[in-house]
Amino acid sequence: MRITELLTRKTITLSIKGQKKQDVIEELVSVLEKAGKLTDRNQFKQAILKREEQSTTGIGEGIAIPHAKTTAVKEAAIAFGKSVNGVDYESLDGQPAHLFFMIAAPEGANNTHLEALSRLSTILMNEEARTKLLNATTENEVLHIIDSYDQEKESVDQSMEGKKQFIVAVTACPTGIAHTYMAADSLKAKAAEMGVDIKVETNGSGGAKNVLTPSEIENAVAVIIAADTKVETNRFKGKHVIQAAVADGIRKPQELIERALKQDAPLFKGDGGVSQASEQKDQKVGSMIYKHLMNGVSNMLPFVVGGGILIAISFMFGYNAFKPDDPSYHPIAEALMTIGGGNAFGLIVPILAAFIAMSIADRPGFAAGAVGGMLASSGGAGFLGGIIAGFLAGYLVVGLKKVFAGLPASLEGIKTILLYPLFGIALTGFIMLYVVNKPVGALNTAITEWLSGLGTGNAVLLGVVLGLMMAFDMGGPVNKAAYVFGTGLLANGVYEPMAAVMAAGMVPPLGIALATTFFRNKFTKQEIDAGKANYIMGLSFITEGAIPFAAADPVRVIPSIMAGSAVAGALSMMFGIGLRAPHGGMFVVPLVEGGWFMYLLAIIVGSVVSALLIGFLKKPIK
Repeated sequence: MRITELLTRKTITLSIKGQKKQDVIEELVSVLEKAGKLTDRNQFKQAILKREEQSTTGIGEGIAIPHAKTTAVKEAAIAFGKSVNGVDYESLDGQPAHLFFMIAAPEGANNTHLEALSRLSTILMNEEARTKLLNATTENEVLHIIDSYDQEKESVDQSMEGKKQFIVAVTACPTGIAHTYMAADSLKAKAAEMGVDIKVETNGSGGAKNVLTPSEIENAVAVIIAADTKVETNRFKGKHVIQAAVADGIRKPQELIERALKQDAPLFKGDGGVSQASEQKDQKVGSMIYKHLMNGVSNMLPFVVGGGILIAISFMFGYNAFKPDDPSYHPIAEALMTIGGGNAFGLIVPILAAFIAMSIADRPGFAAGAVGGMLASSGGAGFLGGIIAGFLAGYLVVGLKKVFAGLPASLEGIKTILLYPLFGIALTGFIMLYVVNKPVGALNTAITEWLSGLGTGNAVLLGVVLGLMMAFDMGGPVNKAAYVFGTGLLANGVYEPMAAVMAAGMVPPLGIALATTFFRNKFTKQEIDAGKANYIMGLSFITEGAIPFAAADPVRVIPSIMAGSAVAGALSMMFGIGLRAPHGGMFVVPLVEGGWFMYLLAIIVGSVVSALLIGFLKKPIK
């Protein structure tokens, strides 16, 4: 497939008007939408922005390649835009970007499409091609330039067999579409210029290509991993491994190659799993803690959701219908309570702790984390104890890896199956039993009793705070903190905060949807169409549906939705509504405790408040 089958006259604009990254992304998304390449404009845009959050796609040299692979793409396509004056795109070299290629790949993109996209990345590494594109004045001229440089690559693996001294490398980016191949080409071009032999494995969307063989790895001077996603690293055990972001592979190939030749990196000792190159030593402690905690929470949620809904369904037979000695007893209610409450809920804290530990220490940390979580659960330390157990077990196993690093190679095989689980479980267990459980259990009990005994005024205040947090960043760290607070209390038998959290989380998209329906003169046609989708997102408790509107007009929209969410959270707490299921939106409203009608009223009132504020504050569209 030729690149010009994906890049057409309909997907080219030679006059980018925006001056900032958001403006350019908006314009290029519009180009793809008008060309009929997208099924859901907002979903695609969010995928593009999510990729930008991981690392900027402004690679320098005046180029930016925003890209995403998502089901919102109807067919693979490339949009090209040019800005003569340049745009502040937060590029790696700090210079304005002039050439923009937005790559849209469908979730099921075939290898033919992916190969064409990777060739585009190669072309953009050519300075002559970039200069010609910058001077192009017509769509046909752009297509001719791309076509003239578009040469099919033979799928022949590069081999380093027989070479006396060489370097091996692996490149990978989260989407595996553009940066993966640009980093590979940059490394190979610079190596050729320096007279250095190199083989680069690319881990792209179409799978690993030019895969390194065991003998090549064994004979290599060093290994370069330029990646922003997980790469198999155990095969590099005993080698000097230089880890860097994929952007460094593009921008700093000479520096990486020189470090590899000097073997300027410690020997990699292997850890039974994978490595993520983006987790460098200079990464902030706060973001690392957040990442590990979210890994535990995301794996815990299926147990909370499934178990919570099963418990709620059992109450439909009667509040005490699961008790054999109660007049309302029903065997199905007992079975539902046993499955949901006795088992699914019983695993919440151990699973949380196990996956936090696994995020920190990889698979060797899992067993110690699970046992630590079980001890927290049985010892009364609850959700807080489970979090402590997860971090404790994870970092204990990391320490054990260092302690056992000096053991003879003949004992390497027993580390994962014997030493790590034995000492990890024992040390975590002793610390949990004799140090953590009692004080954390007392704190946990105090918090539970305080929340259970809240007066109306304090309950309303808590609902306001939770509501403000849920709407502040709509899926970001503050939102997640409120959500984790609500889900954590479920294990302690406190259900009101979870109800307030979900009501508040439903309000932003519902408020947006209502505003676009009743204040149509305040929104563009595209925003009105997108607003309809927010009805579904709001009813499904997907707060992120409001993000595009908040990003477009943060000063007016964010305070409006925060106010509405605060009202919904406050009313939910005031009405004494309890919710055992931490997700489900409208589908679990009938299962709430304290009256589904009042809960629905809280959501509706909060949504109307947000819609009215947005409608009054936004200016009419001219």
